[in-house]
Amino acid sequence: MLHTVLRRRANGESVEQIQPDLFIPTGKRKGQDPSVASIYRALAERAKREAYPEAVE
Repeated sequence: MLHTVLRRRANGESVEQIQPDLFIPTGKRKGQDPSVASIYRALAERAKREAYPEAVE
């Protein structure tokens, strides 16, 4: 799901435009759309891992 967001954002789409096309594949919310906040949180976590790889276990 994150790869889809990254690819589409690189093409100029906003998270709000991408969010309705995504779905959660597993877990309690399986089949539902992720929230916009969840998408931004995943993007922030990825950016943090790239900036500080030594902090990731």
